[in-house]
Amino acid sequence: MKNIQFTDEHKAFRDSLKQFLNKEVTPYIDQWEKDNKIPREVIKKMGDMGYLGLNMPEQYGGMDLDFYYSVIFLEEISSVFSGGFAITFAVIQYMSSPYLMKHGSDYIKENYLMPTIAGDKVSAIAITEPGAGSDAANIRTTAKLDGDYYVVNGSKTFITNGIYGDYYVTVVKTDPEAGVKGVSLLLIDRESAGVTTTKIEKLGWHSSDTAEISFDNVKVPKENLLGEEGLGFIYLMGGLQLERLAGAIMGTAASECALNYALEYMNQREAFGRKINRFQVLRHRVAQMTADIEVTKNYVYYCAQLQNDGEYAVKECSIAKLQSTELSSRVINESLQFFGGYGFTEEFKIARMYRDTRVGTIGGGTSEIMREIIAKMVIDDVSYDTANNSKPAGNSEPKTNGQATINTNQEKNTTMSDLNLLDVIKTNAEKVSAIGNSLKFDLGGEVIVIDGKGDTNVVSQDDQDADCTLKVSKEDLADLLSGKLNPMNAVMGGKVQIKGDMSVAMKLQSLLG
Repeated sequence: MKNIQFTDEHKAFRDSLKQFLNKEVTPYIDQWEKDNKIPREVIKKMGDMGYLGLNMPEQYGGMDLDFYYSVIFLEEISSVFSGGFAITFAVIQYMSSPYLMKHGSDYIKENYLMPTIAGDKVSAIAITEPGAGSDAANIRTTAKLDGDYYVVNGSKTFITNGIYGDYYVTVVKTDPEAGVKGVSLLLIDRESAGVTTTKIEKLGWHSSDTAEISFDNVKVPKENLLGEEGLGFIYLMGGLQLERLAGAIMGTAASECALNYALEYMNQREAFGRKINRFQVLRHRVAQMTADIEVTKNYVYYCAQLQNDGEYAVKECSIAKLQSTELSSRVINESLQFFGGYGFTEEFKIARMYRDTRVGTIGGGTSEIMREIIAKMVIDDVSYDTANNSKPAGNSEPKTNGQATINTNQEKNTTMSDLNLLDVIKTNAEKVSAIGNSLKFDLGGEVIVIDGKGDTNVVSQDDQDADCTLKVSKEDLADLLSGKLNPMNAVMGGKVQIKGDMSVAMKLQSLLG
């Protein structure tokens, strides 16, 4: 397994960031926790230091650095004994502003992205609703186009930065009857008429503001649409992996921070005439937690490398998020035990960490959702192959000998041998405007390339570099072309693996016919 090799520049960045946090953040965390708010001037200082645009292009005020700088950033902000502080900046840089960078117009980037990177505006992402959390496809907030404006009605809940933020990247239904194809992303200003926010009192993350938001006939300029109507769910699928990876990095960092804090205490606390770190039962617990942290951390680093290399790693990021947040809950719980009764007091920071870590297995997709995503990729793929290659018990249907049965647009049953994928893709590509990029299907030994950089989409089997590569089996591509397999489900289920520019992959929908 390859892993991150931090350079001298990375290490210098970590040292500089630590110095900044030790001076501008750590001394004031306790007060911010009591105030339930992080001062805007601190956010501005973070922006001035370039910490809010580490991976963003320089033309928008970013630093254009590799993702390993973000790994360091997330680790260090997760080690100041305040999950509320950490999540505030994680939401800004990794959970909301990337949608502006990937899908925003020049207007959006100039008026929202650049001020966010500079620390002048605070962003939030509004997905969760009272009746729809991890199931983003079933949101009920609607946005109806009326002239030059979308009229938005609905509500969101558990929105970080929802009270003191300046705008929300909001998931809405522009076509309530179209299912996931009716989901879009709108940028909504918090000060817009009809927007009402209510602060939520939480178990932890006290320095972070969390809101319930209501939209009552809110008029949103149509230029605030991110990307295209109906592609919002696909955009989310592209962004959620980064969000979950950020959560994984923060989870392992919090575990490491808590254990180090506990070790310091154990080296000072005495019982029965000796330091408590001399008791074997406690030493072995520390040893096991250390081993678990190291294993999980190295896997998370592996996922970070995939992110840096442009891999769309659904399974890996889901595993990392699941393992690291579950680990954080366990490590911090056991670390608190080392403090005895003092761990139950506000005098020691482990109590705050205990409260703050609990949400890790909930936010960004619950542990149960992570397990279901992994199960779909591991189990459902096996079931798919088994159903096509063998006769299930108790089923009188004949074997299909590995040939996937599909339905064409003419409602005619056929098999892979009857379907010329190249011709179908050529026909579909001729029907739509040039996509402006190159897209390659890697079929495992064969390729189909769509070059849409000219006036038309040119389809060939000449292997060449492309802006985006989709690795997919012939059978699954046939199911995509016939409509039997939904593109979003194919990506989420691991049947389609994406490498390269995610925005190009999103144009697949128009090419499927």
